Amino acid sequence: MQIIVTVLAALAYCVGLAGIVVPILPGTITIVIATLIWAIVMGSTPGWICFGIVLILGIAGMAANYFITGRSLKKHEVPTWPILVALASGIVGIFVIPFLGLIIGFLLGLYVAESIRQQDWSGGLKTSWVAIKALGIGFAVELVLALGSTLTFAIAIVAHFVTR
Repeated sequence: MQIIVTVLAALAYCVGLAGIVVPILPGTITIVIATLIWAIVMGSTPGWICFGIVLILGIAGMAANYFITGRSLKKHEVPTWPILVALASGIVGIFVIPFLGLIIGFLLGLYVAESIRQQDWSGGLKTSWVAIKALGIGFAVELVLALGSTLTFAIAIVAHFVTR
C-alpha cells in the first residue's frame, strides 16, 4: 500500500510541476496535498517533516508568485483584465494550435488587450513585455521552490523506506 501511495504522490508531483508551467493544471496546491496524503498514509517522522517543509515552500512559492507579479504589474500600471484576456486567449490557443497554442495565444491576447487599452500598438508591446517579465519571474520563483519540494519529497521517500 505504501509503495502505491508513494507512486501516486510522485505522479501528483509531476502534475503539480506541470501545473506551475501550464496554469490550466493545479500546481503547488497539488504538490502540498499529495505530500499531506503521503505523510498521513506513511505515518512516519520523515513523512511529517517532509510535509512541513513542503508546506512552507509551497506557501512561500505561491506568495512570492502573487506578490512579485502583482507588485511589478502595479508599478507599471498594468491592470488585471489584460492578463485575464491573455489567459483566455491561451486556453483558446491550446485548441487552435497544438503544443505551442497556450504560449502563442497568451502572448497575442496580452499584446492585443494592452494595445487596445492604451490605444497604441507600440505602447502595448512595451507594457506586454513588462507583464511577461513579471509573470515569468513569479513563475520562476514558484517553480524553483516546487523543485525544492520535489527534492525534499525524494529525500523523505528514501528516509522513510530505509528506516522501516
